[in-house]
Amino acid sequence: MVVKHYTMKSPRIPLDDSWDVIVAGGGPAGCAAAAAAAREGAKTILIEATGALGGMGTSGLVPAWCPFSDSEKIIYRGLAERVFTACKQGMPHVPKEALDWVAIDPECLKHVYDDLLAEYGARVLFFTTLCAVEMASDDTVEALIVANKAGLSAFRAKVYVDCTGDADLAAWAGASFEKGDDSGETMPVTHCFILSNVDEDAFRHGPPIYGGNPASPLYQILASGKYPAIKDSHLCCNLIGPGTVGFNAGHQWDVDGLAPFRLSEAMAEGRRIAAAFRDGLAEYHPAAFANAFLTATAPLMGVRESRRILGDYMLTIEDYRARRSFPDEISRNCYHIDVHTSKAEIGESRKGEQHLLQRCEFYGKGESHGIPYRCLTPHGLRNVLVAGRAISCDRLVQGSVRIMPSCLAMGEATGLAAAMAARVKNNTRGFPVTDLQQRLKALGAYLPYCS
Repeated sequence: MVVKHYTMKSPRIPLDDSWDVIVAGGGPAGCAAAAAAAREGAKTILIEATGALGGMGTSGLVPAWCPFSDSEKIIYRGLAERVFTACKQGMPHVPKEALDWVAIDPECLKHVYDDLLAEYGARVLFFTTLCAVEMASDDTVEALIVANKAGLSAFRAKVYVDCTGDADLAAWAGASFEKGDDSGETMPVTHCFILSNVDEDAFRHGPPIYGGNPASPLYQILASGKYPAIKDSHLCCNLIGPGTVGFNAGHQWDVDGLAPFRLSEAMAEGRRIAAAFRDGLAEYHPAAFANAFLTATAPLMGVRESRRILGDYMLTIEDYRARRSFPDEISRNCYHIDVHTSKAEIGESRKGEQHLLQRCEFYGKGESHGIPYRCLTPHGLRNVLVAGRAISCDRLVQGSVRIMPSCLAMGEATGLAAAMAARVKNNTRGFPVTDLQQRLKALGAYLPYCS
């Protein structure tokens, strides 16, 4: 395809150069990063493309937190634990002691994030999209170009934190990255949704409908052939409010999260899949879903992987299996290796012959591994940090560290590091990592192997 180019006639746009730290992306990692940087006294702004903070836990309608514990104790502490606890407090049906697979009320969680950033004085700029990265030199970002209702404008800071999920900022600044498996295939995406007017008693006491239950009505739906939009047996769900069930269900393949037209098609297909689940469950589990209706489909697509930056260190599956600790670790992680069904495995999934959990690697009680600070520093960039699912790791490990609790913990560390870097010539490698670790521990982070 021939690519045409257009040269803009007016190179002059407004510039705001008053910031110490700019965070791009307001998901869990970005919220924690902006709050942590502002808490340290850095003048911080968070730039978010949507109108709400929280990313997949709010606008993505993911219905539950992945486990916060290693089956013995909370692993993701500091700001992560604070966000988690505050969200639970807004949900009376959730036991206070619950730590794993806890349901999420997305509206409650939006308020939690709003309050967190307001408390520490981080500014938030909603409905603003990162468009380009301007470089002062090969290793130093000069400014970000963004677009919103005011048109194009530039923002300049001392240090930049990429929490876009797709490593847009780092990649556009020239960072090297990997994407997908050896053939370029990425994990399938999922468009989450909510069903309301569910018979709560029948839902609680009827057959579990998740894909790991061979007796789930899901397999009757698939076998019937009446709902072709539903391609496989991926189905997780949680009671997120009275008579209201959130679903992380259905897969779509060959969706590149960096391809705007394909992502747009997937959103429309996701809405068809959600409607098919409602109708299929009403038919095959009428006690719970006969009168259910589709309340919402997520404004965001659930993209599990895209770019992974190449940092000063790459976390590997060997590190995961060794439960490795690192002298520069800034958080711990205990979630299992969770790489979703490939396109070649659809047939097995539909028949219940291959289930996601059979493909995962799990830790035992009390086990976890470290995430090094070097995974957050893109190789060759001086004043950029990355947190979230795009950190430097191999593909299998990305299937573990990408979860929201881990992103919150990484985000807090990255925000602290950004504030420190802003004080030392804008250099993310310009301070002892032990200083960062000690500050994190003082603020409640779980770093048991750091002195």
